[in-house]
Amino acid sequence: MHQDSRLPPINADDAEQLRLFVAGVTDYAIFMLSPTGIVNSWNAGAQRIKGYAAEEIIGQHFSRFYTDEDNARGIPAKNLRIAMETGRFEDEGWRIRKDGSRFWANVVIDAIRTPDGTLAGFAKITRDITDRKHAAEALRESEERFRLLVQGVTDYAIYMLSPEGTITNWNAGARRIKGFEHDEVIGTHFSRFYSDEDRAGGLPARALSTAINEGRFEGEGWRVRKDGTRFWAHVVIDPIRDESGTLIGFAKVTRDITERRAAAEALERAREALYQSQKMEAIGKLTGGVAHDFNNLLNVIVSGLDILALETPSPRAQKVLESMQRAAERGSKLTMQLLAFARKQPLKLERHNVNSVIGSFEAVLRRAGGALNFELSLQPGLPYAMIDATQFETAMLNLVVNARDATPEGGSITLSTQAVRLERMEVNTLAPGAYVKVTVRDSGSGMAPDVAARAVEPFFTTKEIGKGTGMGLSQVYGFVQQAGGDLVIDSAVGQGTSVILYLPAVEGEPADETTLAERTAKALVVDDQPEVLGMAVELFSQLGFEVLSASNGKDALEIVRRTPDIDVVFSDVAMPAMDGIELARQVRSLAPSAKIVLASGYASNAAKARNPGIDDFEFITKPYRMAEIIKKLRV
Repeated sequence: MHQDSRLPPINADDAEQLRLFVAGVTDYAIFMLSPTGIVNSWNAGAQRIKGYAAEEIIGQHFSRFYTDEDNARGIPAKNLRIAMETGRFEDEGWRIRKDGSRFWANVVIDAIRTPDGTLAGFAKITRDITDRKHAAEALRESEERFRLLVQGVTDYAIYMLSPEGTITNWNAGARRIKGFEHDEVIGTHFSRFYSDEDRAGGLPARALSTAINEGRFEGEGWRVRKDGTRFWAHVVIDPIRDESGTLIGFAKVTRDITERRAAAEALERAREALYQSQKMEAIGKLTGGVAHDFNNLLNVIVSGLDILALETPSPRAQKVLESMQRAAERGSKLTMQLLAFARKQPLKLERHNVNSVIGSFEAVLRRAGGALNFELSLQPGLPYAMIDATQFETAMLNLVVNARDATPEGGSITLSTQAVRLERMEVNTLAPGAYVKVTVRDSGSGMAPDVAARAVEPFFTTKEIGKGTGMGLSQVYGFVQQAGGDLVIDSAVGQGTSVILYLPAVEGEPADETTLAERTAKALVVDDQPEVLGMAVELFSQLGFEVLSASNGKDALEIVRRTPDIDVVFSDVAMPAMDGIELARQVRSLAPSAKIVLASGYASNAAKARNPGIDDFEFITKPYRMAEIIKKLRV
């Protein structure tokens, strides 16, 4: 439908007022064109904008205001045709002033018709909007530069959200950090990057609400990548509002600071380790001095008691003196533990196979573990470690007893060994290098962080009065520190405790006796009576054997499985659960070359009658003597 631009009736006075109004307008070029495009009126605004005086331009074709390119394309005639056909034409484009300079014009051409519909000409209004165009172009260029800047950033995920939290754009940094491509996330909700726990806790919605109410949200937390891995993120969310203050969305900036967080945590651990080391050093100096002086006092007391015991014939007085001597001996042991903690107790550091030391002491450790399930997990082929074997055994005994006491309602204790190499200062103050890692783990009640931090301090204990001195872990700590290693406690309430010892290893040679040209023969002694077992162990030690021991058949089989090069198995016949004959049969299948000797309190004939199958093995009657054992071993 054409716009009706016919001239309405107008009187002379109105016409004059309209002419004066149009002529006086200076912000708009307003002039009339004939049906063919000839300029036949000209106002002050036209003169100001285009530079022509009225007498210079009236009678000229309006196409002279167009650029050569537009004239060549027939744009002026096209514009008049559109105005004639539709009643109106509007456009923007370059126009030419009298001096040849260009300006950006907003142009409106209206077709003017007489009351009978005849085309009388055109009304043309032109406005110079060059400044507005430059401002718009500058804004567009600025926005483009900003867009390119944002898109080019790879260290930060920068993207926009709708007011509801839907992702509306996505930069290269977001793609690199989160792993999603542009098409995978546009139109989805930003809560997809949060962990299940945070989503369940309403954190995404709370973050947007905080940004709206406080003008900004900033926080840190775990976020989830496309592949499911997590990273620690620093997040800023800013609300974006239009000129009227209406919320139109959010700008969200996310940075992966996982490495920075890890570095900060490592620094904090190093500071804590330094503080703990300094604290323990100070306590050690004080403890060592007190223990040394107390030892001197005890020496006077013990010597005096010995003299009094020789000069006091009274039986009653002798009993009192014996009680005093026992108390003095306990005091002496306590000072030895204090000196061990303070690293004032001399150690005889020698090259030892930690597995062998544990194996020879296994029976004692199992008894110390009480009714708990005691398991060994010893890595074969460990390097040698520089330790004092006696102090190491004492340390293991203290750790097993502590583990047993921390697991009063049943559970397990695991003693394990492992060869490790620390590439950097990973454990407290340990230097990089090779270590033998010894771990005693229990499934007990565990410790709170504040308790674990103080666990190695002398006399600190969580046990009831009379059930512990608080010196067990102190002795272990002193021993491992003096050996050049370190102790780490890994514990949590309700999740058990692991006490880990790092002992310096002797590099370059595995501590596997089977690689030696000559090795000490190994004997496994098995008896359920502690006194008999202890004496049998001593006898075989005197015979030059490396002695392993067990108090039942199950533990003995575990030792055999772990020690395939065992030479002799010496076992009692009458034992609960698994007797000596059944043990001997299983040992024969596991270690066919091992010499098996069975012992019984019954005479030979009675033992054979009570235990069919005993003839398959060497037999010796209790009580036995060393010469009889030697004779059986030579058969």
